[in-house]
Amino acid sequence: MYQYELHCHTAGVSKCAHASPEEGAQIYIEAGYSGVVVTNHFNKYTFEDLPEGTTWDQVIDHYLSGWQRFRDAAGDRLTVLLGMEIRFDQNEDDYLVYGLTEDFLRGHPEIIDMTIGEFSPLARQEGMLLYQAHPFRNGMTVTDPSLLDGIETYNGNLSHDSRNDIAMMWAEKHGLLQSSGSDFHDPGLRYRPQSGILTREPIRSQEELLAALRGGPLLIRK
Repeated sequence: MYQYELHCHTAGVSKCAHASPEEGAQIYIEAGYSGVVVTNHFNKYTFEDLPEGTTWDQVIDHYLSGWQRFRDAAGDRLTVLLGMEIRFDQNEDDYLVYGLTEDFLRGHPEIIDMTIGEFSPLARQEGMLLYQAHPFRNGMTVTDPSLLDGIETYNGNLSHDSRNDIAMMWAEKHGLLQSSGSDFHDPGLRYRPQSGILTREPIRSQEELLAALRGGPLLIRK
C-alpha cells in the first residue's frame, strides 16, 4: 500500500505554518509517506504583504514557491503534487482543491474575488475536485453539498476540534467523496503527519490522484 498526504502547509506561503518546505519534505520521508499534496492557503491574507504593484504572475510565483521547494527537497523520494486550500471573502470556510495546475492559477486571476458558488462550476469545468476542509469546526458554515465533490471527513490537526464524526455522517448522507489529511503546519507533535489516504497503486501525477480520489481510497484516521 502507498500512503499519501492530502493536506499540508509550508512556512513562507501559509502564514500559519512553521515548517519550511525542506523540513516538511524530510518529515514526510521519515514518516514513510509515498507522496504529499501541498495545499497552502490561497486567499487575500496570504498575499497582503506583497509589495504594491505586484503582478498576478508574481503573486502566483510566490504561491508556487512552497510547493516547488518541497518538491525539490524531496527529489525522487516523494511524489509532490500541487493543491490549494482556498478561502473566499464571503465567510471563514476553506476548500481543498485537487488536480490544480500552474496554468490554471496563472490564467484565472478572477478566482481571488470569487464566491464558492462561482468557483465550483469553474473547478468542475477544469476537471478538478473540490472538497470542503474541516466543515464542522467552530466558525465554519456548511456549504451547499451540490457545490462540492467531497468533504474532508478526517482532519488530523490536534489543535482543533474538527468534529470528524459529524463530517463523515454528512458526507454519507449527501453521497459526497471523502478525504483525510493531517493539516500539517508545524514540526511539533501536535501537527505530525498522521492522516491521508492509502492506495494499492502509486500516484505519480494529478490524473492518477484524481482517479484515486474518485475511486474511494482507504482513509487514514489516526
